[in-house]
Amino acid sequence: MIDPQFLKELDRFSLIVRKRVTSKYSGERKSLSMGKGIVLKDHRMYAIGDDLRSVDWKIYGRTDHLHVKRYEEERSLVVHTIVDSSKSMDFGSPLKKFDYAAMLGVGFSYLATKNNEKFRFSTFSDDLELFQPKRGMAHLAAMIDHLNSRKLAGQSLFSKAMLKYKKTLGSRSFIVLISDFLFDIDDIREGLFAFKNQDINVVQVLDKSEVDLDLEGDFKLQDSESGEEFRTAITPRAKQQYRSQLQEHISQIKKACSEIKANFVSVHTQQPVFDVFWNILK
Repeated sequence: MIDPQFLKELDRFSLIVRKRVTSKYSGERKSLSMGKGIVLKDHRMYAIGDDLRSVDWKIYGRTDHLHVKRYEEERSLVVHTIVDSSKSMDFGSPLKKFDYAAMLGVGFSYLATKNNEKFRFSTFSDDLELFQPKRGMAHLAAMIDHLNSRKLAGQSLFSKAMLKYKKTLGSRSFIVLISDFLFDIDDIREGLFAFKNQDINVVQVLDKSEVDLDLEGDFKLQDSESGEEFRTAITPRAKQQYRSQLQEHISQIKKACSEIKANFVSVHTQQPVFDVFWNILK
């Protein structure tokens, strides 16, 4: 649950890191889209229908040929935050993984708002729920209301959702992907490669009990997404095998991120959320 106290802390945090955030994803950036910007890119030959005001008369005076100026258009960066809302994120104590992920996502959207940037907050499970990119605190408040009332359900169909999301992107974007990423590495890799030309940050959120597996004895476990139940004995040897397999899985995610030059961090829900912000923004 995202409450007013978190937003107050976020406001104080934003004042501390304002310069750092501005340097990380500055509001005014150059796009390769041609338009009436302020930075001259190059020239091209005049064509019928071109605006005569774009003609470079100095070049005409030297060459007796008409050339028009081409500019780089200044555009605002859109910050995209995509959060896993599948049933597996409805796990954790005292804080659910989804609540922690939502706090991180709202944090990036808030920082974008303070920098007068547009942001888009979206969720995915077995489908993708998209919202239009907008600016301002009113839009952020609407997103918080939506997240606080969100019912988690379904399985994480990651690559399907990311390939669908890719089709909505225009120019280069700043993307924050947040999930527990406890699903097939091939699905993760395919989904990540949809954003290989973007500025992307990948955040894995786990509950501390998923990291430590601080249990021992006979248990009946249930898959939160499929509902399937099974019995197992958790022994010291089984715990060691589990931790090794989890670390190997995380290493494979990190490798996939490295291949597309994405920033990757793995965190658990008992870590202070603002420490995680520092880690990502640096």
